[in-house]
Parts: sequence; structure tokens; C-alpha cells
Amino acid sequence: MDKEMKCPFNHGKGMADNQMPHGANTSVHDSVMGWWPEALNLDILSQHDKKSNPNDSDFNYREAFKSLDLEAVKEGLKKLMKEPQDWWPADWGQYGGLMIRMAWHSAGTYRVFDGRGGAGTGNQRFAPLNSWPDNVNLDKARRLLWPIKKKYGNKISWADLMILAGNMAYESMGFKTLGFSGGREDIWHPEKDINWGNESEWLAPTKNRYADDKERKSLAKPLAAVQMGLIYVNPEGVDGVPNPIKTANDVRLTFQRMAMDDEETVALIIGGHTVGKAHGNGDASKLGAAPEANSPEGQGLGWMNPDKRPGHIVTSGLEGAWTTHPDRWNHDYLHLLLNYEWGLERSPAGALQWEPINIREEDKPLDAQIEGVRRNPMMTDADMALKFDPEYRKICERFYKDPAAMERAFARAWFKLTHRDLGPKSRYIGADVPQEEFIWQDPVPQGNYNISEEQIAKLKSLLLDSGLTRQEMIATAWDSARTFRQSDYRGGANGARIRLAPQRNWEGNEPQRLERVLSTLERIKANLDFEISIADLIVLAGSAAVEAAAKDAGYDIVVPFAPGRGDATEEMTHAASFDYLEPRHDGFRNYLQCGMDRRSEHLLLDRAQLMGLTAPEMTALIGGMRVLGANYGNTKHGVFTDREGVLSNDFFVNLTDMRYNWIPTSEGLYDIVERKSGEKRWSATRVDLVFGSNSILRSYCEFYAQDDNREKFVRDFVEAWVKVMNNDRFDLL
Repeated sequence: MDKEMKCPFNHGKGMADNQMPHGANTSVHDSVMGWWPEALNLDILSQHDKKSNPNDSDFNYREAFKSLDLEAVKEGLKKLMKEPQDWWPADWGQYGGLMIRMAWHSAGTYRVFDGRGGAGTGNQRFAPLNSWPDNVNLDKARRLLWPIKKKYGNKISWADLMILAGNMAYESMGFKTLGFSGGREDIWHPEKDINWGNESEWLAPTKNRYADDKERKSLAKPLAAVQMGLIYVNPEGVDGVPNPIKTANDVRLTFQRMAMDDEETVALIIGGHTVGKAHGNGDASKLGAAPEANSPEGQGLGWMNPDKRPGHIVTSGLEGAWTTHPDRWNHDYLHLLLNYEWGLERSPAGALQWEPINIREEDKPLDAQIEGVRRNPMMTDADMALKFDPEYRKICERFYKDPAAMERAFARAWFKLTHRDLGPKSRYIGADVPQEEFIWQDPVPQGNYNISEEQIAKLKSLLLDSGLTRQEMIATAWDSARTFRQSDYRGGANGARIRLAPQRNWEGNEPQRLERVLSTLERIKANLDFEISIADLIVLAGSAAVEAAAKDAGYDIVVPFAPGRGDATEEMTHAASFDYLEPRHDGFRNYLQCGMDRRSEHLLLDRAQLMGLTAPEMTALIGGMRVLGANYGNTKHGVFTDREGVLSNDFFVNLTDMRYNWIPTSEGLYDIVERKSGEKRWSATRVDLVFGSNSILRSYCEFYAQDDNREKFVRDFVEAWVKVMNNDRFDLL
């Protein structure tokens, strides 16, 4: 009886080490990921669920913004800049520098490799960004903006307001910006899809981010900042050690990873440091906790300073203005940088900074708080990099001789910085949108033609009888569309850039197959008596093949097709910037480029999230793409069907069938073997089998494997397919 009453699991007491989940953190045992930290976390596919958004389900922010009195908002912001508040000091009686830094740091997190970060979501309001060391006291800038946000409410998002505030700060200080577009929609909780780095502490040594600390280009991708908690580089120098030449290398790399060339970089640093000041007049160790860690009475404000004396503010730890007249737009920066010798000093907070030697009294800026007192200007190590790096120095000297050229360069670079992740110009809204279309906006001509249902039906017949296989048409349409990134609205099928360099030669696009498909489509187009773009033909071909595959499965279903795509030209395409969109992995086509060292199922989630897919949509697409035979290189991994090319639910049926064993092979693949006979039926990759091993994904697979959901699977696949094809059709919104 005693033996029968004993619990075999002993409630976890005395559990052997090999029985505990690998890496389990039992202090957070109420969290699934705490117990199984290496499990596939699907949260990034549902992180911005509508349940977290307090707006009504039919709320359309873009339409709300169009009804905004933008001029009134701008005037209100300009007025706010010059109205000091008793709860937070204003430098020289205005908040322009603070607002510019807030806008810059909102936009400056953008990085080219995955398009994540940037100003497009208002994510600076949430952790971890709201508590980054580099964002100290920007919580005050947002709080100063609250009366404006409160007044205009849903008509302007925080994301738009922060950028507009930066623009109006410049204009209130005498600089005319290039323009502004609204359209950035707020998120309502922290983003889980952005990898800001693996460090467990702020400002950890830079070697943690580099494969080789001496080779600065080895900074881990997709990161752009050199340390956790920074927007760009350490203002005191690499790892806090001043060395302008070494810092110049970091500046160049981080700005390149933000899509900026050398001229844009120099212009941004000059323009950004022309106004405002750095704050380091106090003891940083006495500052209170960051916003996310502060006590309830802090009400979301962080880094509170117990020293309330005028001018005793600590932000970066450096202290002083960059220019002689930091309260207005001026051209002092290059005059001071180039005409004075500079030496290292320490700020009151102990930070290393550069100060001019034997500076004339009239070149010193006035103290920001104490009337009549002049202070030394200062420069960061990144500023001094412009003086000592040969290429940066050439640009500085050219701008020094031609201030108007510098202003033009800065205006364009600032507009790019603050709008880079807003997408193509077709997404821009508001009266202040510039007329010019920039190449970094990936322009695409509109498909200005009409096409009838009869003509679409004719095209489908021509495409299906063209000699191209269904797999070729499906793969080409998918490859054309899969480059879309909802992070910065780049890529997608519109423009048919798959037929231009560099996409035409990408390994993942199977250039030989692509050439065959494109030449066939060009021939069909040439023989038509009506107009259609190649971009539309590519999508229509894939959709026609999907329809045929569904019909073979017994379902007459029409794949919705929206014509109107245009064909981009080489002149409209900045080829180098498209290199960052190259798919080095695509689990939907079972493609993994050699050298990719992350587990392929995690890479699949990353791509699915960038494409804006939910977990059920991802599951339906995987199951459909496998049975359609759309794998890269026509491999058979995961093609769990004897009816390849038919849009059936066989992938799910056979994956969940307990007649089979799943056996790892020496090649990193898996054999699917019948239990009784030992006969091998199929092969699989990690991506294929994760849909059966992950409990959440398995629940979706079981759903689609049900006998009563065969047709639903087909319809769900088609709906997800159309979503991918139309991701970049902003004209359909």
C-alpha cells in the first residue's frame, strides 16, 4: 500500500539533473519559456493582437490623421518649445534641443538588415527603449508633449507627434525642414520581435557584439549600435576610451547600418549638434531608477536627480554645448571644430570630453541656466572623428566653405532619418509631404491600365498552357512577394524588382528557373492586345497555378487578383540597398543558405513576422507550399503526399499520423519511416517537423488534418497566399 501511494514524480523533489529542462530557470516556473527557454516562442506572431489596442475595431488612423488641423498642431508645438515648465528646466528658455534628441533617438534605432526599429511605431514609450542609458530624460520630452497629444487625441499618434516635434523644434530655432508625413501607427505594448543584443547588462563591453573585437565590421547582424543601450556609439570613445580614428570606424559602420552614407552621416552629426547641449553637471550615481524600474510615485518618470540646483542635470554625463549659439540654428559647429585645437577634459560628472584650447571668449556659449555666464563648448569623440578621419574631414571642409550645401544635405538626411521606415511615398499623408520622390523610398510607377475579368481569364489559360510548371509559377510569385517587410514596408511583388539586379541573381531565387519564367512571361506580354505589367503577370501566374491545384483537390475556388502593380526600372532601384533584403533563409520553401547557423525554425518565425503573418497563416502556407512542391531546388523534404501538386491537407494528415517514426539522419535531416514495415516514406527538415513537435503548431496541424477541415484549409491557404501577394499594395488599404 505504501508503494502504491508514493507519487512517482515526487513533486519534483530530488529530480535528477538530466530530467530538468535544459537551461530551465525555476525562479520563473510560472512561465513556459522560463521552464523551457529553448522552446520555439510564437509570441512574435501575435504580439500586436487587437485585444491590446484600445481603439475601436473600425478605427482608421490614416483617415483620422487626414482630418487633423496640422497647422494648428505645428503652431502649438512651436509655442510649447518656448514655454518653460516648473517641473523640468528648459535650456536657454526653450526645449528645442531636447525635442530634437527625442525625435532623433526615436528614428535612430532603425537598421537596414531587418528594417526593424525606427520611428514608425512609437516604441520609445515602452521598455527597453524607454529605459536605455542613451535615452536618459527623453521621458521628460514625451511628458512635455502630453498636452498636445491630449488635445488632438486619436488624430495624431505618439509616433507621428515625436517626429513632428523634432521638426518644429528645428523650425522654431530657425531651420527650415524638408517636410513631414504622418501615417505612423502606435503600438500598445513592448515589441518582442526586435533583437537589441544578447547582453545582460547596459553598456557591456563592445567585444560582446563582435566576432572579432579588432575587426569592427564583425559587429553581429542585424545590430547597428555598438553597445547595449546606445543608439549609435559611445560618446566618450570605443568602450569609453577616447580615440577619434577608432571611433570614426564605429560611426561609419553604425550609420551605414542605418542606411546613411558618409555625406549623410557628417550632415546629420553637424545638424544634430548645432543646437542644444549635453548634460553632465552632477553625480550620475545619485540618479534614481530608470522609468521601467521606478517606484509608483515616479509616475513613469525615471532618472530623477535629487540635486535641484539650476543646471545640475545629468543625461549623457558629458557637459556643454557644441556651438556658440546653441539656442538657434547657426554655422558655428564647423568653425569651432576645424579652427581650434582640442584637448581631453572631464565633465563634472566625470565623463571624458573634448574642449577647445585657448578659445576666444566670444566663441564660448552662454550657460543654459545661469544668465551672463559663458562656458567652454565641448565635443564628443564622435565629433572629433569628423576632424581626424580623412574622408569625413573632406566633407566637413566642403561644408565649411559652403554652408548652404550643408543645410541642403542636412535637410535631406534629417528627412530620410525620420521617414526611412515609413515605406514608399504612396504611404505618405499630409500637407507637408515633399513633392520629390527619393530613391530610398523604392519608387514604383502605378499600373495605370484597366483589365477586364474576361482578359484575366484569358491570361490564366495562357499561363497554364505556357509550358511553365505550376511549381515554377508558384515559386516565382512567392519569391517576388516574400521580400516584403512590415518593419519598414520595403520589398514585395509590386515593381517586379525580381527581374532586376540584384534580385535576379540571388541564390534563393534560383536564377536559371527565374530566367525561364521571366522570358516566358515577357513573350506572353508581347503578344497581348491589352496592357498588363510583368509584376501583375508574375502574381497572376502563381495564383492561376494555385487555383488549378485546388481544383485537382476537388475545390473550385477563385484566388482573388487585384491588378495595378507597376514595373520598376533600374533607375528607380538603389541596388545596393536591396542587398539587405536577400533571403538567406525561407522556411516556406525549405531554403537555408549555407553558413546560416541559427536553427531554421527560429528563422522561419523571423521571416513570417516580417511578412505580417499570424501563426495559423504561417501553418496553412507551410502545409500548402509543401504539397504544391514549391521547395527550393525541387527537394522533396516535407512533401508528405503522394499527390504532389494538389492543394490537399496531406501534409498535416501524414505529419500527425502515428503510423510513422521520425528518425534523425547524419545529414541533419529526418526520415519518415513506417513503424511496421520499416519502409522510408518521406524526408523532412527541422522546419517540417517543428509543426508536429511544437505543441502550439501541432494544434494547428491537427485542426487542418481533420476530415471536416479539408476545404477550410484550402480557403485559408488561399487567403494567406493573397495576403502575401498584396502585402505591398498600399493603394488597396
